[in-house]
Amino acid sequence: MQSYTEENYLKIIYHLSEISNPVLTNAIAERIQTKAASVTDMIKKLSEKGLINYVKYQGVTLTEKGKSTAINIVRKHRLWEVFLVDKLNFKWDEVHDVAEELEHIQSNLLVERLDEFLDFPRVDPHGDPIPDKHGNFAELALIKLSKLKSGDKGTITGVSEHSSSFLKHLEKLSLTLGKRIEIIDVLDFDGSVELWVEQQKTNISREVAKHILITKN
Repeated sequence: MQSYTEENYLKIIYHLSEISNPVLTNAIAERIQTKAASVTDMIKKLSEKGLINYVKYQGVTLTEKGKSTAINIVRKHRLWEVFLVDKLNFKWDEVHDVAEELEHIQSNLLVERLDEFLDFPRVDPHGDPIPDKHGNFAELALIKLSKLKSGDKGTITGVSEHSSSFLKHLEKLSLTLGKRIEIIDVLDFDGSVELWVEQQKTNISREVAKHILITKN
């Protein structure tokens, strides 16, 4: 059994490995906001437990055991986010920190009952895929809103930026999951986007558009 800190490290290494693999210790230190020496100490512990492989000056990779553990933590985190939003009426910008605490619950039976209670959701409140009990993720055909052209239509299915300020900004613009959109125009000058959001016209910057994920209709 891993400690909370060890589980957090595994989850962070897993997410960073989706960007670059092996994962550099400096990247881990930056994400956790701690000193590189502290990361090195934890890496040694995780390596001794057979959860990661570490090569000095090259970085860290997850072993199969480590990857399976990390994916299970991600699964619990995202299921709890669905529960908090759908059953306890939390907003999508309020759930991350609470789910960070709940993801460390060890009972596999509770997690499977939670999954069943929620009717086996495929995505969390931010549109991120939820792995099933075997660690398999649903295949989602998503495209950045910033890649759409005039006349394109779609449904908001996810976001790639989870900060509370960004989610609140989207909520203010009614750009939330499930909303149907149609692109009116994309300005050559700055890449900003004019669009319809369920009969309402709005404008967003290219920076905002690139973090909104769409399923094209």
